Amino acid sequence: MSIGVLAGAGLTLMGRVLADRQPVQPSTSVAAVRDWTDHRLLDEVVARVRREYVEPVRDAAIEQAAVEGVVASLDPHSAFLTAAQYDEMRISTAGRYSGVGIEVSVRDGRIVVAAPIDGSPAARAGMRTGDVILSVDDVAVNAGQLNATIEQMRGNAGSHVRLAVGRTGEPEPLQFDLERSEVHMRTVRAESLPGGYGYLRITQFSDSTPADLRASLDELQANRASALSGLVLDLRGNPGGVLESAVSVADEFLDSGMIVRADGRTPDARFEMDATPGDAIHGAALVVLVDGGSASGSEIVAGALRDHHRATLMGERTFGKGSVQTVIPLRDGQALKLTTSRYFTPSGASIHERGIEPDVVLPQSGQAGAARPEPTARDVATQAAVQYLRDRGLGTQYARR
Repeated sequence: MSIGVLAGAGLTLMGRVLADRQPVQPSTSVAAVRDWTDHRLLDEVVARVRREYVEPVRDAAIEQAAVEGVVASLDPHSAFLTAAQYDEMRISTAGRYSGVGIEVSVRDGRIVVAAPIDGSPAARAGMRTGDVILSVDDVAVNAGQLNATIEQMRGNAGSHVRLAVGRTGEPEPLQFDLERSEVHMRTVRAESLPGGYGYLRITQFSDSTPADLRASLDELQANRASALSGLVLDLRGNPGGVLESAVSVADEFLDSGMIVRADGRTPDARFEMDATPGDAIHGAALVVLVDGGSASGSEIVAGALRDHHRATLMGERTFGKGSVQTVIPLRDGQALKLTTSRYFTPSGASIHERGIEPDVVLPQSGQAGAARPEPTARDVATQAAVQYLRDRGLGTQYARR
């Protein structure tokens, strides 16, 4: 998967409520016909383009451009998706795909391996962070065509692909013949910290995030004689993702109460989601790290945990995206990503274009967008969060100092 692609599509909170509904058939009412036939300006412009533009333009291209323009004019988060873009989004939200298992990005005009995914064909073969992709199946890659390179590396499980990579210290390119397989993109990373504390980082909310979270919590609790003293939940740079996954993450730390409420024009767009009994860390103190890249689903989690006095927010003001997008399938494998709801935190607050102010401000706390993030133990914001948890154990007057 591409870090760039995920980030570009990421400021989205996609609900499953309407995601599988059938395409809407055009209305045949007299009023609708009158509305859709009275578009003389559009007819005039299209006629001029057909007759006078310097090169011929296919009707299909004019129709698609018109659709894209209409949807793009609504808000920054609604979009018309081509079949390829829709496939990319489904892979991103599913958290699984068939390929070689590397995250790549463009750096200094080259396609560089950001990280091999644990357990993937690339990781097993010995590919490393910083490797430069030179060719795929003997075809040289172009940094300006990142998506095309990603598509070349994907394919059916069991098929093979050849990668040539450059590596610092190696005089000649390294050759890898990889057998593609199902790759699970883990969205949660866990790490034990000194003093009985735990650290969890969630990079985005995909369908697999709730299961990843539970596995990571089990990992933190394994071989531990006592319960966690406290937990740092890092949502910095997390752009959002699947609504239900974000709600499930908040539910892991709440026993009861509303997590999020949404309001829209249709009955399906108006809903409320509540917590179920059970706290995964049994009431242990919780700090949530946020920054300007924490958006959408991250803001739902942060807002719910703070409104229920379950967590302290530390870092910077969040992005401020308080809308829900529904992905509606269309003909020919295309889709419409349409804003259908505005959401509100349990206190009734709308964070749209406002964001959430943290309880404790840590200027320039974000590291999630860095090309090479600091190790957790050296990350200033994580250190501040752990110190806060320690002080909180001494009493609230220490934690607030």
